Amino acid sequence: MKIACLLLFAGIASIAQAQQLIEVASFGKNQPIGCKVSPSGRLFVGFPHHEPFLYALTEIKNGQRVPYPDAAYQSQFNNVQDLWTDEQNNLWVLDSAPGGGMIVGKFKLVQFELASNTVKRTYTFDDLDKTKSALNDVRVDHLHHLAYLSDPGLSAIVVLDLKSGKTRLALQDDPTTKADPAFKLYLDGEDVVDDKGNAFSSNVNGIALSTDNRYFYFRAINQTWLYRIKTTDLASGETAGKVEKVAETGVCHGMTADAKGNVFLSDSPDNAITYFSPDGKLHTLIKNPRISWPDSMGVGPDGYLYFSASQLNRLPKFHKGADKTDYPYRVYKVKLPW
Repeated sequence: MKIACLLLFAGIASIAQAQQLIEVASFGKNQPIGCKVSPSGRLFVGFPHHEPFLYALTEIKNGQRVPYPDAAYQSQFNNVQDLWTDEQNNLWVLDSAPGGGMIVGKFKLVQFELASNTVKRTYTFDDLDKTKSALNDVRVDHLHHLAYLSDPGLSAIVVLDLKSGKTRLALQDDPTTKADPAFKLYLDGEDVVDDKGNAFSSNVNGIALSTDNRYFYFRAINQTWLYRIKTTDLASGETAGKVEKVAETGVCHGMTADAKGNVFLSDSPDNAITYFSPDGKLHTLIKNPRISWPDSMGVGPDGYLYFSASQLNRLPKFHKGADKTDYPYRVYKVKLPW
Protein backbone atom coordinates (compact mmCIF):
# COMPACT_ATOMS: atom_id res chain seq x y z
CA MET A 1 0.00 0.00 0.00
CA LYS A 2 1.47 3.34 -1.06
CA ILE A 3 0.74 6.36 1.14
CA ALA A 4 0.61 9.30 -1.24
CA CYS A 5 1.93 12.69 -0.29
CA LEU A 6 -1.43 14.34 -1.00
CA LEU A 7 -3.26 12.99 2.04
CA LEU A 8 -5.70 15.55 3.41
CA PHE A 9 -6.58 15.64 7.10
CA ALA A 10 -9.85 17.20 8.19
CA GLY A 11 -8.27 18.53 11.40
CA ILE A 12 -5.88 20.86 9.57
CA ALA A 13 -7.12 24.32 10.45
CA SER A 14 -4.88 26.61 8.39
CA ILE A 15 -2.14 26.75 5.74
CA ALA A 16 0.53 29.31 6.55
CA GLN A 17 1.92 29.80 3.05
CA ALA A 18 2.99 33.37 3.77
CA GLN A 19 4.99 32.64 6.90
CA GLN A 20 8.60 33.70 6.42
CA LEU A 21 11.30 31.03 6.41
CA ILE A 22 14.56 32.51 7.73
CA GLU A 23 17.95 30.90 7.20
CA VAL A 24 19.95 30.91 10.44
CA ALA A 25 23.11 29.13 9.30
CA SER A 26 24.40 27.02 6.41
CA PHE A 27 26.90 24.16 6.55
CA GLY A 28 28.05 23.31 3.04
CA LYS A 29 27.97 19.52 2.67
CA ASN A 30 27.90 18.84 6.44
CA GLN A 31 24.48 17.39 7.29
CA PRO A 32 22.83 18.85 10.41
CA ILE A 33 20.54 16.67 12.51
CA GLY A 34 20.24 17.76 16.17
CA CYS A 35 19.04 21.34 16.70
CA LYS A 36 18.09 22.86 20.06
CA VAL A 37 17.93 26.27 21.73
CA SER A 38 18.73 26.86 25.41
CA PRO A 39 16.46 28.95 27.69
CA SER A 40 18.92 31.83 27.30
CA GLY A 41 18.84 31.61 23.50
CA ARG A 42 22.02 29.69 22.73
CA LEU A 43 21.64 27.61 19.55
CA PHE A 44 23.31 24.20 19.27
CA VAL A 45 23.53 22.01 16.17
CA GLY A 46 24.85 18.46 15.99
CA PHE A 47 26.18 16.56 12.98
CA PRO A 48 26.28 12.77 12.52
CA HIS A 49 29.59 11.31 11.43
CA HIS A 50 29.01 11.40 7.66
CA GLU A 51 31.70 12.42 5.21
CA PRO A 52 32.61 15.17 4.62
CA PHE A 53 32.88 15.78 8.34
CA LEU A 54 34.00 18.81 10.32
CA TYR A 55 32.54 18.95 13.86
CA ALA A 56 30.15 16.67 15.76
CA LEU A 57 28.69 19.32 18.07
CA THR A 58 28.62 23.06 17.57
CA GLU A 59 27.22 26.28 18.95
CA ILE A 60 26.04 28.75 16.32
CA LYS A 61 27.41 32.23 16.96
CA ASN A 62 26.70 35.02 14.47
CA GLY A 63 25.73 32.38 11.92
CA GLN A 64 29.02 30.52 12.28
CA ARG A 65 29.83 27.11 13.74
CA VAL A 66 31.96 27.02 16.87
CA PRO A 67 32.92 23.53 18.13
CA TYR A 68 31.32 22.78 21.48
CA PRO A 69 32.55 22.61 24.15
CA ASP A 70 35.81 23.00 22.18
CA ALA A 71 37.69 21.49 19.26
CA ALA A 72 39.62 19.02 21.39
CA TYR A 73 36.45 17.35 22.72
CA GLN A 74 35.13 16.52 19.24
CA SER A 75 37.16 13.28 19.05
CA GLN A 76 35.19 11.89 22.00
CA PHE A 77 31.98 11.76 19.95
CA ASN A 78 31.13 8.79 17.74
CA ASN A 79 27.93 9.98 16.04
CA VAL A 80 25.91 12.86 17.50
CA GLN A 81 22.27 12.00 16.83
CA ASP A 82 20.11 14.28 18.98
CA LEU A 83 20.26 17.23 21.38
CA TRP A 84 18.08 18.40 24.23
CA THR A 85 18.21 21.58 26.33
CA ASP A 86 16.35 21.68 29.64
CA GLU A 87 14.94 24.20 32.12
CA GLN A 88 17.97 23.70 34.38
CA ASN A 89 20.35 25.09 31.75
CA ASN A 90 21.83 21.77 30.66
CA LEU A 91 22.61 20.54 27.16
CA TRP A 92 22.08 16.80 26.68
CA VAL A 93 23.90 15.18 23.76
CA LEU A 94 22.87 11.74 22.50
CA ASP A 95 25.96 10.19 20.92
CA SER A 96 24.47 7.21 19.12
CA ALA A 97 26.34 4.93 16.73
CA PRO A 98 23.97 1.96 16.16
CA GLY A 99 25.23 -1.56 15.68
CA GLY A 100 23.51 -4.56 14.14
CA GLY A 101 24.10 -8.28 14.04
CA MET A 102 27.64 -8.93 15.26
CA ILE A 103 28.49 -5.22 15.32
CA VAL A 104 28.09 -3.70 18.78
CA GLY A 105 26.71 -0.17 18.88
CA LYS A 106 28.30 2.66 20.83
CA PHE A 107 25.98 4.86 22.87
CA LYS A 108 26.31 7.55 25.47
CA LEU A 109 24.28 10.48 26.75
CA VAL A 110 26.40 13.44 27.83
CA GLN A 111 25.07 16.14 30.16
CA PHE A 112 26.80 19.50 29.71
CA GLU A 113 26.31 22.27 32.25
CA LEU A 114 25.90 25.35 30.09
CA ALA A 115 26.89 27.84 32.78
CA SER A 116 30.40 26.38 32.86
CA ASN A 117 30.43 24.54 29.50
CA THR A 118 31.66 21.42 31.25
CA VAL A 119 30.54 17.79 31.38
CA LYS A 120 28.37 17.09 34.41
CA ARG A 121 27.69 13.39 33.82
CA THR A 122 27.91 10.74 31.11
CA TYR A 123 25.49 7.81 30.83
CA THR A 124 26.71 4.75 28.92
CA PHE A 125 23.64 2.44 28.79
CA ASP A 126 25.56 -0.55 30.11
CA ASP A 127 22.41 -2.67 30.50
CA LEU A 128 21.05 -2.01 26.98
CA ASP A 129 21.31 -4.57 24.14
CA LYS A 130 23.70 -2.57 21.98
CA THR A 131 23.72 -5.13 19.16
CA LYS A 132 20.11 -4.24 18.35
CA SER A 133 19.59 -0.78 19.83
CA ALA A 134 19.44 2.34 17.66
CA LEU A 135 18.83 5.20 20.10
CA ASN A 136 17.43 8.11 18.13
CA ASP A 137 15.91 11.00 20.14
CA VAL A 138 16.07 12.03 23.81
CA ARG A 139 13.94 14.07 26.22
CA VAL A 140 14.70 14.72 29.90
CA ASP A 141 12.05 14.75 32.63
CA HIS A 142 13.47 16.30 35.81
CA LEU A 143 10.13 15.93 37.59
CA HIS A 144 10.55 12.14 37.62
CA HIS A 145 14.38 12.12 37.29
CA LEU A 146 14.15 10.20 34.03
CA ALA A 147 15.20 10.48 30.41
CA TYR A 148 13.10 9.00 27.61
CA LEU A 149 14.73 7.86 24.39
CA SER A 150 13.16 6.53 21.21
CA ASP A 151 14.74 3.29 20.02
CA PRO A 152 13.59 2.23 16.55
CA GLY A 153 16.02 -0.70 16.68
CA LEU A 154 14.32 -2.22 19.71
CA SER A 155 10.85 -0.83 18.82
CA ALA A 156 10.64 0.65 22.30
CA ILE A 157 10.91 3.67 24.51
CA VAL A 158 14.07 3.44 26.62
CA VAL A 159 13.53 4.86 30.11
CA LEU A 160 16.79 5.96 31.73
CA ASP A 161 16.98 6.55 35.49
CA LEU A 162 19.09 9.70 35.85
CA LYS A 163 20.15 8.80 39.37
CA SER A 164 21.20 5.17 38.94
CA GLY A 165 22.01 5.18 35.23
CA LYS A 166 19.94 2.01 34.73
CA THR A 167 17.50 1.58 31.85
CA ARG A 168 14.33 -0.35 31.13
CA LEU A 169 12.18 -0.75 28.02
CA ALA A 170 8.63 0.52 27.72
CA LEU A 171 6.05 -0.36 25.05
CA GLN A 172 8.46 -2.66 23.25
CA ASP A 173 6.91 -4.07 20.05
CA ASP A 174 3.64 -2.36 20.90
CA PRO A 175 1.53 -1.40 17.84
CA THR A 176 2.11 2.25 18.78
CA THR A 177 5.89 1.90 18.52
CA LYS A 178 6.02 -0.33 15.44
CA ALA A 179 6.20 0.79 11.83
CA ASP A 180 3.39 -0.26 9.52
CA PRO A 181 5.13 -2.69 7.12
CA ALA A 182 2.73 -1.70 4.32
CA PHE A 183 3.50 2.02 4.71
CA LYS A 184 5.96 3.36 2.13
CA LEU A 185 7.41 6.85 2.27
CA TYR A 186 6.72 8.82 -0.91
CA LEU A 187 8.78 12.01 -1.07
CA ASP A 188 9.89 14.28 -3.92
CA GLY A 189 7.65 12.31 -6.26
CA GLU A 190 9.08 8.84 -5.58
CA ASP A 191 9.25 6.04 -3.06
CA VAL A 192 12.16 6.26 -0.61
CA VAL A 193 14.05 3.04 -1.41
CA ASP A 194 17.75 2.39 -0.81
CA ASP A 195 20.35 1.04 -3.22
CA LYS A 196 19.57 -2.53 -2.11
CA GLY A 197 15.90 -2.18 -2.92
CA ASN A 198 14.80 -1.81 0.69
CA ALA A 199 12.05 0.71 1.39
CA PHE A 200 12.85 3.16 4.17
CA SER A 201 11.20 2.08 7.41
CA SER A 202 11.50 3.27 11.00
CA ASN A 203 9.77 2.23 14.18
CA VAL A 204 9.28 4.74 17.00
CA ASN A 205 11.38 7.77 16.13
CA GLY A 206 10.10 11.30 16.83
CA ILE A 207 9.30 12.16 20.46
CA ALA A 208 8.23 15.21 22.45
CA LEU A 209 7.79 16.06 26.12
CA SER A 210 5.29 18.66 27.32
CA THR A 211 7.02 21.51 29.16
CA ASP A 212 5.11 20.67 32.36
CA ASN A 213 6.54 17.11 32.11
CA ARG A 214 3.02 15.70 32.17
CA TYR A 215 2.80 14.04 28.75
CA PHE A 216 5.25 12.18 26.55
CA TYR A 217 4.41 12.13 22.82
CA PHE A 218 5.80 9.60 20.37
CA ARG A 219 5.31 8.02 16.96
CA ALA A 220 6.92 5.89 14.28
CA ILE A 221 7.84 7.41 10.93
CA ASN A 222 6.08 4.70 8.93
CA GLN A 223 2.58 5.34 10.20
CA THR A 224 0.39 8.44 10.51
CA TRP A 225 -0.73 8.50 14.15
CA LEU A 226 0.56 10.60 17.04
CA TYR A 227 0.36 8.97 20.49
CA ARG A 228 0.97 10.11 24.03
CA ILE A 229 1.25 8.65 27.51
CA LYS A 230 1.36 10.27 30.92
CA THR A 231 4.87 10.46 32.34
CA THR A 232 3.51 9.13 35.65
CA ASP A 233 2.71 5.90 33.81
CA LEU A 234 6.15 5.76 32.20
CA ALA A 235 7.72 6.42 35.59
CA SER A 236 5.72 3.66 37.30
CA GLY A 237 6.25 1.17 34.49
CA GLU A 238 2.50 0.57 34.31
CA THR A 239 1.96 1.33 30.62
CA ALA A 240 -0.55 -1.34 29.57
CA GLY A 241 -3.69 0.33 28.24
CA LYS A 242 -2.36 3.77 29.11
CA VAL A 243 -1.41 5.03 25.63
CA GLU A 244 -3.73 7.63 24.11
CA LYS A 245 -4.24 8.04 20.36
CA VAL A 246 -3.96 11.81 19.91
CA ALA A 247 -4.44 12.56 16.21
CA GLU A 248 -3.69 11.42 12.69
CA THR A 249 -0.94 13.81 11.68
CA GLY A 250 0.69 12.31 8.60
CA VAL A 251 4.38 11.49 8.13
CA CYS A 252 6.64 12.95 10.82
CA HIS A 253 10.33 12.59 11.72
CA GLY A 254 10.90 15.09 14.53
CA MET A 255 8.81 16.82 17.19
CA THR A 256 8.96 19.28 20.05
CA ALA A 257 6.50 21.01 22.39
CA ASP A 258 6.15 24.55 23.70
CA ALA A 259 4.91 26.09 26.95
CA LYS A 260 1.47 26.75 25.45
CA GLY A 261 0.86 23.03 24.98
CA ASN A 262 1.42 22.92 21.22
CA VAL A 263 3.25 19.95 19.72
CA PHE A 264 5.22 20.79 16.57
CA LEU A 265 5.73 18.09 13.95
CA SER A 266 7.82 17.84 10.82
CA ASP A 267 5.89 17.07 7.63
CA SER A 268 8.19 15.87 4.86
CA PRO A 269 5.63 14.99 2.15
CA ASP A 270 4.28 18.56 2.25
CA ASN A 271 7.64 20.28 2.94
CA ALA A 272 6.06 21.77 6.03
CA ILE A 273 6.01 22.18 9.78
CA THR A 274 2.67 21.54 11.48
CA TYR A 275 1.50 21.78 15.06
CA PHE A 276 -1.15 20.09 17.14
CA SER A 277 -2.80 22.61 19.48
CA PRO A 278 -4.42 21.96 22.90
CA ASP A 279 -7.88 22.39 21.35
CA GLY A 280 -7.33 19.21 19.33
CA LYS A 281 -6.71 20.83 15.94
CA LEU A 282 -3.86 20.30 13.50
CA HIS A 283 -2.45 23.48 11.93
CA THR A 284 0.21 24.20 9.33
CA LEU A 285 2.82 26.63 10.65
CA ILE A 286 4.81 26.98 7.42
CA LYS A 287 5.05 25.31 4.03
CA ASN A 288 8.08 25.88 1.82
CA PRO A 289 9.89 23.70 -0.79
CA ARG A 290 13.20 24.28 1.03
CA ILE A 291 11.89 22.36 4.06
CA SER A 292 13.20 18.92 3.10
CA TRP A 293 13.10 16.20 5.77
CA PRO A 294 12.87 18.64 8.68
CA ASP A 295 14.31 16.66 11.55
CA SER A 296 15.20 18.17 14.91
CA MET A 297 13.62 21.35 16.27
CA GLY A 298 13.56 23.62 19.29
CA VAL A 299 11.59 26.64 20.49
CA GLY A 300 13.71 29.68 21.33
CA PRO A 301 12.99 32.35 23.96
CA ASP A 302 12.72 34.82 21.06
CA GLY A 303 9.44 33.27 19.89
CA TYR A 304 10.94 31.40 16.92
CA LEU A 305 10.93 27.71 16.09
CA TYR A 306 14.38 26.54 14.95
CA PHE A 307 14.85 23.36 12.92
CA SER A 308 17.29 21.45 10.75
CA ALA A 309 16.56 20.36 7.19
CA SER A 310 18.50 17.11 6.80
CA GLN A 311 17.31 16.16 3.27
CA LEU A 312 17.86 12.54 4.26
CA ASN A 313 15.78 11.07 1.42
CA ARG A 314 17.97 12.89 -1.13
CA LEU A 315 21.17 11.06 -0.15
CA PRO A 316 22.91 8.90 -2.78
CA LYS A 317 21.88 5.65 -1.02
CA PHE A 318 18.27 6.34 -2.04
CA HIS A 319 19.07 7.27 -5.65
CA LYS A 320 21.44 4.54 -6.90
CA GLY A 321 24.47 6.64 -6.05
CA ALA A 322 23.19 9.97 -7.36
CA ASP A 323 23.26 12.85 -4.87
CA LYS A 324 19.97 14.79 -5.00
CA THR A 325 20.82 17.08 -2.07
CA ASP A 326 20.22 20.81 -2.51
CA TYR A 327 23.40 22.23 -0.96
CA PRO A 328 24.24 23.88 1.33
CA TYR A 329 22.59 22.16 4.27
CA ARG A 330 20.79 24.68 6.46
CA VAL A 331 19.12 25.38 9.77
CA TYR A 332 16.07 27.62 9.61
CA LYS A 333 13.77 29.49 11.93
CA VAL A 334 10.16 30.63 11.65
CA LYS A 335 8.26 33.08 13.90
CA LEU A 336 5.51 31.54 15.97
CA PRO A 337 2.09 33.16 15.43
CA TRP A 338 1.49 34.18 19.04
